[in-house]
Order: sequence, then structure tokens, then C-alpha cells
Amino acid sequence: MMKGANVAVPAAAVRVELGWQAGAGVPDADASALLLAGAKVRSDDDFVFYNQAVHPSGAVRHEGKRQGATVVDALSVNLAQVEAQIERIVLAASADGGTFGQFHGLYIRVLDAAAGAELARFDSTGATSETAFVLGELYRRQGAWKFRAVGQGYDSGLAGLATDFGISVDDEPAPPAPTAQPYAPPPPPVGQPQAPFPAPTPPHVPAAPVPPFPGPGQPHPGQPYAPAPFPPGQPPAPHQGHPGGPAAHPGQPPAPGQPQPHAPQLPAPGQQQGAPVNLSKVSLTKEAPSVSLTKHGATGGVMRVNLNWTSMAATGRLFGKLRGKNIDLDLCCFFELVNGAIGSVRALDRRFGALYEPPFIHLDQDDRTGASITGENLSINLDYTQFFRRILVFASIYDGASDFRGVHATVTLHPVGSAPIEMTLDGCTDNSRDAVLAVIENVDGELVVRREGAFVRPPAGQPGGGVMEIARLYHWDFGFQAGRGK
Repeated sequence: MMKGANVAVPAAAVRVELGWQAGAGVPDADASALLLAGAKVRSDDDFVFYNQAVHPSGAVRHEGKRQGATVVDALSVNLAQVEAQIERIVLAASADGGTFGQFHGLYIRVLDAAAGAELARFDSTGATSETAFVLGELYRRQGAWKFRAVGQGYDSGLAGLATDFGISVDDEPAPPAPTAQPYAPPPPPVGQPQAPFPAPTPPHVPAAPVPPFPGPGQPHPGQPYAPAPFPPGQPPAPHQGHPGGPAAHPGQPPAPGQPQPHAPQLPAPGQQQGAPVNLSKVSLTKEAPSVSLTKHGATGGVMRVNLNWTSMAATGRLFGKLRGKNIDLDLCCFFELVNGAIGSVRALDRRFGALYEPPFIHLDQDDRTGASITGENLSINLDYTQFFRRILVFASIYDGASDFRGVHATVTLHPVGSAPIEMTLDGCTDNSRDAVLAVIENVDGELVVRREGAFVRPPAGQPGGGVMEIARLYHWDFGFQAGRGK
């Protein structure tokens, strides 16, 4: 399409892709959408971007990036679900760490979400110092939707673009990630032998279930000591202040057809009324691997840890594909509480956790394809920070790929009231089926998150033993049992 041209969009739902060629010196970019009633948004909720990923109506969602020779950041738009007051959906791009003059092959295209057919494409050229662009817009005309190629640049970045359309922006920069010493797991208790590993497990059973974690004062299998009880200010008794169903043992799955007990009640998408939109974000890298959640402003509420993944060999519009197979990548964690209790939150163990009783961590779903817009999420209740000693977040390939080669994963922490914290995982060169993503550690009452980005190979002769190897390397001394499938 030429700049200014328009075309009919006959689909009920579309996928909008912002793409560009990867390469040395090319900055990152982010896709966003502004839903306009007339020339302005109705409120800050009408802005969908990386820090506010879902419109309250559910009609527009930020899906995230797919890496490869061409980098793609995507939005999904259910046109049939867009509220009647919305006349236009502005589709924008913002550069992160550079200008659009450094990009090559920048384009926006609109795909039929159901059939995958390309409905429109606009290739943007001639950029110089611009740091944000309105590349196109979806708009209503006589009851039908159309797409127009716009190509309007801004030198004032995403903040300037958003402000022009009526968004109130809090563009205070995120605090820099402090330097930190490499994480060193604590040694086993004095005189405690390393727990032996079981016999090899069959392929595609990456680990064995962990026995139920002990309550206060109860020993854990394989550990001779009895953990101390919780300190003063101990957590509430199960279900205290949270009525609505019979008690269930933490980590046990719900009965068939029953909802997960203590499913997290996360805030609705969008900013609180009157709160300006915060455009800052923190990226953890090898050079700046850690940040204090506490100093970052994450002092309470439910923090969501999101995992989304794609295949760098993927083609077309499909996410989570590798050599024609669905990749089933599981988000998991080990936890240790201050009273010495240890355990896992992990779909393979059928342990989805609980938010308002130990371990104060909950896994929302088992996404078996990577195609879920929201990916997999661990929710961590930071109102109980004083009861956490350390949390190790990792991912395991259950099916669809032999190892992490060719898989690109993005982990994003979404603390309440502060900017998201993002880290990526890729570059595997061996047969690792498991990867340690991050360690969250309580350091004198302050939660510090450190990017690990480490691929873990299974022990020789144990193709499904990668998770047991993670436990060994990080000194989580479980008494493993035989595994079971999903």
C-alpha cells in the first residue's frame, strides 16, 4: 500500500504485526494501539501497549514479540467486539533505545485472524530521527471496518504520541538495575549427604513430583531437621478471610469440573482511575542482571510472572511451532519459605499452589501450545514477602521439541504499581530441555530478582532428569519419586 491509501477489512478479527529486520545496531521497537472516540481516547484505559496489555473490553490485546531474522511485535483486534463509541484504532510503533532511521524493512500488516490471509501491508521508508510512528489505523466507515496506511512520525517518542491523543503519561524513568554478586545457592546442611537420584526416567517426563511441602514444624523427606515455625506475624490460617469453598491441601488440584481453589483475583486490565500511564520498563540482561523488586516499588499485591514463547523457526502467523509440532513449554518454580518448608509449583506435579496460604504462589494454567495470548503465569503474593526465602523460576519442555534450540522465550514480571521487568531466553546450543529463568531472593527483607538465563542438561543416562539437576545445582534437596505424565 502507498501512504494514505485505504482498503476494506472484511474479517471479524485481525492480527496486526509490526515487523523489521534484525541486525547489529538495530534498536528494539514496541507496537501499541489507541482506541479513539473522535480525535481522543476516552480515558487512559484506551491505550494498549506492553505495560497495559489488554483493553478492558477484551477487544484489543498486545500479544508480544517473536524473534528471528525478522522481529515481529503483534496486536490482536476483535473488530466485532470493539465498543460502539470507538471510531478509530490508531496503530503505532515506538523505538526503544534509538530512532527509526536505524531500522531496515519496517512494516505493518493486517492479517485475518481466522484464515491467516494478509489483508493489508504498508512498508514504511524514509525515517530519520523519529522515535515513534503512527503506521496505520483501523476505522469504521458505514458500518464496516477499513485500514489506512498513515506513516506519521514523532520525535517525542511514545510519550509524545500518546499525549497527543489524550493519554496522561507518567514517564518517570525506571530505576537502574543495581549491580549484584552472582547468585550462590546455600550449601546443604552440615553433615547432610547429597540425596541420591532415582533411576533414569522415560523420555518426555522431565521430572518427578515433589512430595507435599511440610507445614511448620514438620520435616521434609530427605531432610533430617525440623523447620522452625513461622516468626511472629505468621500467615493467616487457610481460607481465613477468603470464604467460598471447602478447604483443600495447598498444591492439590481441584476436583474434576471444579474451579481452582484460591484462583487469583487479579486487578482488571488498565490503570486505576486518575493514575497516569507509566511507560517505563526494566530489561534484565547479562550486563545488568538484577533489580530490587522492593526498591522498584513492588511492595505488595499480586505480582504476575508471565512466560510467552515462540519458535525462531516458526513460519506464518502461528506461535509456538517447531518443525510442525506444538511446543509445550511449562513455567514452574521451586520455593523455600523462611520456616524451611520447600516445594514446587508445577503443572507436571499437579501442584498449582495457593495465593493466600503457603506457598503464596499460584500457577494459573498449563498452556500446551504457546499460542495462548496470555501464556502461562505464576502469581506471587507480595503481601507475604516476609515469608519467602527464595523462589527459583524455571521452564521445561514437555513435548513438541527435543530441546531449547530454536526456542525464544520472554519472561515478564508485572508488579502492582510499578513498571514491568523483562528478560529473554534464547541461544541454546545443546540438548537442554530445562532452563533456569530467574532467582528471587529475600535479602534482609528486600526481594531481589536476578536473571539467570541458564540452560540445564540432564545427567548422563537420565534424559528426563533436567529438573532434578536444577534441584541439585541450586540445593533444593527434594526426595524425588517416580514421575507421571500430564
